[in-house]
Amino acid sequence: MKLATLKNGRDGQLVVVSRDLSRYASAASVAPTLQAALDDWSQNRPQLEAIAAQLEAGNSGETFDQNACESPLPRAYQWADGSAYVNHVELVRKARGAEMPDSFWTDPLMYQGGSDSFLAPRDDIPMADEAWGIDFEAEVAVITDDVPMGVSAADAGQHIRLIMIVNDVSLRGLIPGELGKGFGFFQSKPSSAFSPIAVTPDELGAAWADNKVHLPLLSTLNDELFGKPEAGIDMTFDFSQLVAHAAKSRPLGAGTIIGSGTVSNKLDGGPGKPVSEGGVGYSCIAEQRTIETIQDGSPATSFMKFGDRIRIEMRNADGESVFGAIDQTVVRYSG
Repeated sequence: MKLATLKNGRDGQLVVVSRDLSRYASAASVAPTLQAALDDWSQNRPQLEAIAAQLEAGNSGETFDQNACESPLPRAYQWADGSAYVNHVELVRKARGAEMPDSFWTDPLMYQGGSDSFLAPRDDIPMADEAWGIDFEAEVAVITDDVPMGVSAADAGQHIRLIMIVNDVSLRGLIPGELGKGFGFFQSKPSSAFSPIAVTPDELGAAWADNKVHLPLLSTLNDELFGKPEAGIDMTFDFSQLVAHAAKSRPLGAGTIIGSGTVSNKLDGGPGKPVSEGGVGYSCIAEQRTIETIQDGSPATSFMKFGDRIRIEMRNADGESVFGAIDQTVVRYSG
């Protein structure tokens, strides 16, 4: 089943979307918003699935436009982003001269992001200063139902209800100063944007296995393919482990979003190569800059400038878009 939120007030209007993303039907008879649906998922899911079945039978529906979508949850009670691809962590820490503790391979990193105002998947990314080091980060994310405190990793996967992709915008120029204070990200992590569509795990078929999505994540920067790493490879911590980590000392409310961190693949034990050199590329600019620094002594690729466009998408084995596309342009914030 595929769900989306159309722009309509602060929390939008929940709709059910056909598998080919061509049509939608209102879910207002079941729940007005995605958050309301998640609050009583066991009761609401069968009714939403009935609407989806009617859509697939061609008995109903209106033309679906991804440009009319909010992020599936336009705001959420909680957004916690992990760093499950430790190769990415290792590279970006190396870029700023920080050591890599051994514990990063056994205990997930996670930060609590701002969740009161997500960007829509086709909204511009407003920024006041290019000098902040504007970067995209292509990731996978899941939405949970109510998760009890102390849930085990073995049981946490059963609380994953929906899957999305995300652009976790980062301001690389602000990160070192913030982390240097020893109190984590804040200004360096502005509003994120999620895919137009959130899907139930069963919708992915065999591509959802071991609490991971086994499909390439495509990032296209200014109409050139920048990265296509496989999301199911080199994921040190799967989503069940990430959910359990987040719930170690607190329950998680329905509608909690947990991110994977930037999808990143190694290559023959090394850090990978750009697409132009036969590799799978990267899911953020910072990784490519790190490789350039390692190889050439300094980075050659600049961070995003006003007017730059990033498109993030995931396609199944048949080449069909699974979540729709995040497609955003960086613009100058005028206040």
